[in-house]
Amino acid sequence: MNKSEKFWNKIAPRYSRQAIADEASYQKKLKKTREYLNVDMDMFEFGCGTGTTAIIHAPYVKHIHAIDLSPKMLEIVQGKVDKENINNITFEQSTIDEFNAPDNSFDVVLGMSILHLLENKEEAVAKVYKMLKSGGIFISSTACLGDMMFLFKLIAPHGKITSLIPIIRVFSKNELVESLMDIGFSIDYQWKPGKNKAAFIVAKKPV
Repeated sequence: MNKSEKFWNKIAPRYSRQAIADEASYQKKLKKTREYLNVDMDMFEFGCGTGTTAIIHAPYVKHIHAIDLSPKMLEIVQGKVDKENINNITFEQSTIDEFNAPDNSFDVVLGMSILHLLENKEEAVAKVYKMLKSGGIFISSTACLGDMMFLFKLIAPHGKITSLIPIIRVFSKNELVESLMDIGFSIDYQWKPGKNKAAFIVAKKPV
């Protein structure tokens, strides 16, 4: 078990009980995402955590394949879908680096609160680009710490943030947008609820 898996396994029960920090913004992101969905679509989500977002979107697509590196997170979400009799989500323990899918497999990919926790976001985004069908959509919500450096400086001295979260990368929203466009995406929509909030971005693969 690597450091990241151990960390997320440990916090999974608390994470699953934690309230959404900004419920209004979360609901707006859900609503905007649904504008891109239809019941014939195959969706992929990486870093699904305890599955709240996947479960909410399940009625609006044909199937969701969701992955997370933490078996404890997946154990919690599997209990949720079993209880609610949701049968169009498949869960798998994997990272985006390890996951293999044929090119042009998915209509929509979600990466929510995950890109800043990856060793190499550019490699992940390139992989997402390949697995999307032509015209496919990549939807992400990302803490762009390069735009929140005063918060980072406040948190970092307390035990050093990288000892609390195994991997954390610092980049700005503009740098994230540039990396998406460098891969080949066009930006269909972007929104930040406030100065120190996560950047919500809808990127589109050309037809």
